[in-house]
Amino acid sequence: MKLTVIVHQAKESGFWAEVPAIKGCYTQGETMEELIENVREAIAGCLEVLNEQAERSPDTELIEVSV
Repeated sequence: MKLTVIVHQAKESGFWAEVPAIKGCYTQGETMEELIENVREAIAGCLEVLNEQAERSPDTELIEVSV
C-alpha cells in the first residue's frame, strides 16, 4: 500500500507530517529518519483503530483487499 504523506518543517525544530487519506493521522520527528519511522507507526496505529471501530458496527462487513 502506498499513501501520500505531507511533510512540514516544524516552527520549533524538526518536522511534522500528515496523511491526508487517513483522517487524524499526524506525527512528528526531530530528523527525517525519525519522522519516517513515526509515520509508519502512526499509519499502523490509525488503521488498527479504524479496523476496531468497523468491527464494532453491526451494519458493516469486513473484507481484505490487497493493493
